Amino acid sequence: MNNQHTSGGFYFVVFIGAAVYFIQQAHGFWTGVLGIIKAMVWPAVLIYQLLNYLTG
Repeated sequence: MNNQHTSGGFYFVVFIGAAVYFIQQAHGFWTGVLGIIKAMVWPAVLIYQLLNYLTG
């Protein structure tokens, strides 16, 4: 058995958590939409910053 679907499920749970956090911080409709976009993008920004820090 190959267990390749674990990371997809983990990403989905993290996405939902981030979306809930950003939407709770929103004060209007468009800031809520921006929160959903942030929830989709922040893992990529985090990895970019981590690799940038590690490579120096």
